[in-house]
Amino acid sequence: MFIGEYRHNIDQKGRIIIPAKFREQLGDQFVITRGLDGCLFGYTQSEWEKVQKEINELPFNKRDARTFARLFFSAATECEIDKQGRVNLPDPLIKYAGLIKSCVLTGVSTRFEIWDADKWDAYNEQSQDDFNEIAENLLDF
Repeated sequence: MFIGEYRHNIDQKGRIIIPAKFREQLGDQFVITRGLDGCLFGYTQSEWEKVQKEINELPFNKRDARTFARLFFSAATECEIDKQGRVNLPDPLIKYAGLIKSCVLTGVSTRFEIWDADKWDAYNEQSQDDFNEIAENLLDF
């Protein structure tokens, strides 16, 4: 399970440190792809297989399902952690998430997310204000 919030810088070569707590769970290879809300999603291999299955079950005759699958899978990249605990992110993912220097890696249960720090801070501040209301709305599901 991925939990916590960690701040690291991305270097000019597109490398970012993966927190040790996350590295323990990721194994030799994992997947990073385009996420929602302008961040990146990271998955272990086993969780990636589950996500693939769920997306593959979407009705391919629906335009939104096809578009989502195309964008989600085309951006996906298999990653390895180097000896310094870093992963090298491809340029399209860096551009998508707007990663410039300061980044936040957040644990979100079965995945982790990589955010531009300013974008995360704004999102977090806005969402914190609505946290109780969001929780109450989710109880209706």
